[in-house]
Amino acid sequence: MPADKLLRRILAVTAALPLLALAACGYGSEAKNDDTTKVAAGAKKTDGLDSVRIGYFGNLTHATALVGRERGIFQKELGATKASYATFNAGPSEIEALNSGSIDIGWIGPSPAINGYTKSGGKSLKIIGGSASGGVKLVVNPKKIKSLKDVKGKKIATPQLGNTQDVAFLNWIAGQGWKVDAASGKGDVTVVRSDNKITPDAYASGSIDGAWVPEPTASKLVAEGGKVLLDESSLWPDKKFVITNIIVRQAFLKEHPKAVEAVLKASVEANKWINANPDQAKAAANKQLAADSGKALPANVLDPAWKSIQFTDDPLASTLDTEAEHAVKAGLLDKPDLKGIYDLTILNQVLKASGESTVSDAGLGG
Repeated sequence: MPADKLLRRILAVTAALPLLALAACGYGSEAKNDDTTKVAAGAKKTDGLDSVRIGYFGNLTHATALVGRERGIFQKELGATKASYATFNAGPSEIEALNSGSIDIGWIGPSPAINGYTKSGGKSLKIIGGSASGGVKLVVNPKKIKSLKDVKGKKIATPQLGNTQDVAFLNWIAGQGWKVDAASGKGDVTVVRSDNKITPDAYASGSIDGAWVPEPTASKLVAEGGKVLLDESSLWPDKKFVITNIIVRQAFLKEHPKAVEAVLKASVEANKWINANPDQAKAAANKQLAADSGKALPANVLDPAWKSIQFTDDPLASTLDTEAEHAVKAGLLDKPDLKGIYDLTILNQVLKASGESTVSDAGLGG
């Protein structure tokens, strides 16, 4: 199947997700999470906006957003402009929300950002900052898989066809000299596309032998008796690769740069606080996860998951370019033109003003 048709198939399969996701979001309507209560007296609206709508996933790899919300950092920087929120389970649904104007700014993984940018001909979004690196592991049933070569012939889950972890796993499989049809997941390894929410149950039932997944799903599998066979960070230079970016609608960036600046200031402040106060930050992220989902993570999942994630303002642009190459090699994407996908102008202004080092777009700005 041609790569362009396969990509359309991936997008078509996920087209129904946005309506379901948005219906469950609430857009910051829960009273216990209403950050308007933290608006300082006399604060003014930013760019004259009533609200800025921020999207993120209920994953620890999106802890910058979780902590920024829980501590009211976004609201503080936005003044009297309300920080509204929407949570998502999958990248395609968040991209759809961004394209429709349902959100303005979002935390998201590299693969959906690349797909969203290329599908729109470079007109829908810009990556304006980094958020996190790492936090992805291959966890297996140690009774069935004792070494990396034992993965051949087994059933391994990834979160979604064409998502960031799916691309990474397919690339790793190719590196072993094994063959897998990307669309069906069939071959020397059976790749099972499974929502992160149900993967632990699938593992416990024995219907899969392992999974290449982000945190906290990886640590949930370990809690079920799984063993970490490979940490994806070990495959990357300096053990760093982008797992979460910050994106914005291009129209919103053009029309409301002060609002974008406020959100980026909050993100930089959140990351600084996270790195200076890891235990408190871990608790704050877990508190927001509980508020969003109704259930906090237990310590035996939260603690190891948190340790494997690095929080950074650097978007690690060169690794995004490499991830795009991996998707092309897997046949999931035609070779994309990513020139212009980044606009780090405002982020670098914020970093410079706060005495931090500026970051690179790896030649992909514009």
